[in-house]
Amino acid sequence: MSKAAPKASQKNKRRRKRSQKRSKLPFGDTNWRRVFLGTAAGTVLAAVGLTTVLWTNGWIPEKINLGVDNFHGMTADAGLSVEDVLVEGRKRTNAAAILNTLDVERGTPILAFSPSSAKAEIEKLPWVKQAIVERRLPNVIYVQLIERQPLALWQKEGILHVIDQNGEVIPKAKATKFASLPLIVGPDAPDHAREILALIESEPDLGTQVKAAVRVSGRRWNIRLNNGVDVQLPEEDPTDAWSFFARIEREEGVLERDVVLVDLRLRDRLIVRTSGGTAKDKTKSVKGKKT
Repeated sequence: MSKAAPKASQKNKRRRKRSQKRSKLPFGDTNWRRVFLGTAAGTVLAAVGLTTVLWTNGWIPEKINLGVDNFHGMTADAGLSVEDVLVEGRKRTNAAAILNTLDVERGTPILAFSPSSAKAEIEKLPWVKQAIVERRLPNVIYVQLIERQPLALWQKEGILHVIDQNGEVIPKAKATKFASLPLIVGPDAPDHAREILALIESEPDLGTQVKAAVRVSGRRWNIRLNNGVDVQLPEEDPTDAWSFFARIEREEGVLERDVVLVDLRLRDRLIVRTSGGTAKDKTKSVKGKKT
């Protein structure tokens, strides 16, 4: 036991010496990690800051665009350039307006052309409802148009507008070029245009005599005929009332008389007013009933 004690004492002395040597180093292991992480973080922040500055002042975007332009130029030299523009479905859209919107010319690198951007711009043209734009390599730009179809003329505050099948005004469309279209009047008339025009066309003999359809109080319609007669339709079941009037007209020839107004607002009744102001119920003189 007496011999083991000195050996243990010597080992402890050596450990203390190593510890003292390590303590004399300027930094411990933990401090070195902190310094490294701090330096790395500072470097990253500096890089981000420099990148932000270069991007903000336009240096980086300029270099990127220059590289892209050089690439497009190389592809054009290799044969990938615009040589033709093919447009299908165009009837009323101005051809020059399409080309101006595409903003390409012969020799333009076709890969520099953006079909999605061109589609968005073409669909802003007055007559265009929908467009399909494609690059057809190596050198053709293809455009397919679905154009808006004129439905009627809408009189608003004394001005005529051309509306499409959805009741929307077609910008820059000249009403004088569509004088044959049916005329509708009233603030909310476009929203119900397809319904009233379908009603008018359901009786062709009467339909050819219609001059205008006038929306009344946002609830019902008056039909103005070419001879100046106003036909007052009911709010409910106007199609039945129109058919009822057509049958009476075929059997009685009401419009051949001195009539200025036909009132169909009462169910199963037809009341006419003459130019002298007399109102007559013609329903009883007609055989059969309204169906």
